[in-house]
Amino acid sequence: MSHALYHLLVVDDDTRLRGLLERYLCDHGYLVTTAENASVAWDLLEKEPYDLMILDIMMPGESGLSLMSRLRVAPAHPMKNIPIVLLTALDAPEDRVSGLEKGADDYLTKPFEPKELLIRLERVLERRTHKRAETAWVVLGEYHFDLVTRTLTKGDEVIYLTSAEQRLLEILAQSPREELSRDELAERAGVPLSPRTVDVQVTRLRRKIETDPKQPQYLRTVRHKGYALWPSAKG
Repeated sequence: MSHALYHLLVVDDDTRLRGLLERYLCDHGYLVTTAENASVAWDLLEKEPYDLMILDIMMPGESGLSLMSRLRVAPAHPMKNIPIVLLTALDAPEDRVSGLEKGADDYLTKPFEPKELLIRLERVLERRTHKRAETAWVVLGEYHFDLVTRTLTKGDEVIYLTSAEQRLLEILAQSPREELSRDELAERAGVPLSPRTVDVQVTRLRRKIETDPKQPQYLRTVRHKGYALWPSAKG
């Protein structure tokens, strides 16, 4: 995978780690800008476009989670939908779930293997840029999901999806009305999803595509099995 055109923003209060990440990622073909806290990162995000942000959670002042949440709900911010990989010492399952719920595309705990970080970055970027050869789409009531661009729309409005949500909806849309287990969905997603985090992503998707998320019409629970997507139409 060529990285020459990808500009990454690394946000971490650890000066040594910022420097190490900058050198390592530059050595592997990325353009890298760094920020020591959320305030500096916000200013940079308003001035220049980035392809992905690597974000620490625990920092003096505003936390990484707060920055990410603020960015995701900012209606006119140009970087509202930037892919975000959380890189943090918080390694409890509930921390991972919280990070994904708040809009992270991936989550990696410290200490980490640099090669693993590279692989995760490549996967996130590929999910955002890769175009599938076949044209396909599904209709979910008022919503359309394009499997080529992995874009969810309602009329002219583009509905924001994290990479994990995009991938999960894509897998379900590729096999309409087929029952897929949580373990199978987690395995096929190619992202660090456990059965528990699959449930979290399904809940988030239902809030975006269902009229009544508590009584889903399209993204249905299959008892003792997992989930299935029942589109209105497909093509």
